[in-house]
Amino acid sequence: MAARMRLGVACGFAIGAAVAVQARINGALGARLADGIAAAVVSFGTGLVLVLIAFAVSGRLRGGLALVRAALADRRLRRWQLLGGLCGAFFVASQGLTVAAIGVTAFMVAVVAGQLVSSLVVDRLGLAPSGRTPVTPPRAVAAALAVGAVFLASSAEAGGAPAGLALPEQVRDAPPLLLVALPALAGVGLAWQQAVNGRVGAVGGPGAATLINFTVGFAALVALESVVVLAVGAPGALPAEPWLYLGGAIGVAFIGLGAVTVRWIGVLLLGLTSVAGQLVASVALDLFVPGGPGVTVRATVGCALTLVALLLATWPRQGQSLADRSS
Repeated sequence: MAARMRLGVACGFAIGAAVAVQARINGALGARLADGIAAAVVSFGTGLVLVLIAFAVSGRLRGGLALVRAALADRRLRRWQLLGGLCGAFFVASQGLTVAAIGVTAFMVAVVAGQLVSSLVVDRLGLAPSGRTPVTPPRAVAAALAVGAVFLASSAEAGGAPAGLALPEQVRDAPPLLLVALPALAGVGLAWQQAVNGRVGAVGGPGAATLINFTVGFAALVALESVVVLAVGAPGALPAEPWLYLGGAIGVAFIGLGAVTVRWIGVLLLGLTSVAGQLVASVALDLFVPGGPGVTVRATVGCALTLVALLLATWPRQGQSLADRSS
């Protein structure tokens, strides 16, 4: 394996691990604020500030936005293709709402399973820049296996939902399966988000796609939090621990690193290594970091089952090598 390939695999795993760490941070912040949506606003807001600083000092990044405007004018891009940040906002909000209750492992199993199922539809419709991809029997079986993993992980005992759930009191005692459904839906949205952000990035570069993603998501979260405040009151006081505000910076970092890493190892291998990083890091966080609900045997088995489903979904078709599919 070439040095760049080894570095790319390590970066892909690190990207996935960073997603799991972000989920734990935003989940903890949501619990401290007693408002998961407010935690998402903080995460997206800090990320947006960092991206805006980067655009302020880089003319090349600003040029990418000009290319996006031109593509909208001549209809190479549609306005709805700029709305991928809505799904990103929903993903981050689901972190703040559910991770403290169900743990990072169950959260990541649900997200990956939802993303895998949704990717079948996204690929079949040809929403991504790569065009249409047929739904093969192995991919369909993999999706069914991933759904089974969600049910297995969600059947584990979860401690009572904490105050981080900004929901009516009667919903806070919802069964674990309903709590896992939220990140599963977020995973469904992530596949669509990646597809439309890929369209924007193909025109204006990853910087433009990132800025549009954070701007749209932040605006949506602020609007949603305004409704939450009117309905259930303001969130709790902001905690003093600096690490609780690192979610946005981590998001910007793994988006930027992913844009570089994909050139080294391709889309397929990046997806495999990053999901492996997500799942392995989620188990480690639930096992060794205090303050969460812990990890159960069923959640761990569901994690392993999700990895099997992912490998099955990405197994090369006859006559096609893994290297070919990674390009």
